[in-house]
Amino acid sequence: MKISEIFFSIQGEGMEIGLPTVFVRLFACDLRCTWCDSMYAVEGRDFKDMTIDEVKGEIEQFKCKRVCITGGEPLIQRKELEVLAKDLVSECYTIVLETSGHKDPPPIFWTENCLISMDCKCPGSGMHEKMDFSLFEKLRPEDQLKFVIQDELDYEYAKEILTKYQIRASIIFQPVYGTNLKWLTERVLEDRLEKVRVLPQLHKIIWGEIRGV
Repeated sequence: MKISEIFFSIQGEGMEIGLPTVFVRLFACDLRCTWCDSMYAVEGRDFKDMTIDEVKGEIEQFKCKRVCITGGEPLIQRKELEVLAKDLVSECYTIVLETSGHKDPPPIFWTENCLISMDCKCPGSGMHEKMDFSLFEKLRPEDQLKFVIQDELDYEYAKEILTKYQIRASIIFQPVYGTNLKWLTERVLEDRLEKVRVLPQLHKIIWGEIRGV
């Protein structure tokens, strides 16, 4: 497996925000979001080739049964990731898979020990035309659909998606880091979007925009 980094921190985003978590960041992505904050996991050679057993060994060192698999786009390494996830679930780990809405996660991630955190890319990312909207309707109530919102255009786009599709998952509106959290919160309140959670990137509030947290 091509691994960008493995580290122990708190979950900074989504429904599990604040919980201690082991992060496994896989290298490579087939999207190029304009606001990407992990380009070191997208392009270049900043990764290690590791066996599945080596990855599991590093995870075990942290003595935490909660794992977040992120990227890049983890599902590029679909075959290896599926084996890793099955092994972790069999050893009583719970998994959050962070993925974009253009690839269907393997069956293991649709089981009760796994939470799928799927991104719907908005126009500000430059990648909104890559989405497979049928995946949003496939998400379960225990999953989450996240919109990273840069401006008013992104906000209106996100509202349109929520109206157009039957989505059972929890809905997260997250501002692009460095933009106005207050503005987004007030817009959600004005429009009475009662099922939307507005959440920041907590790890960046604590440590700033650095790697390994």
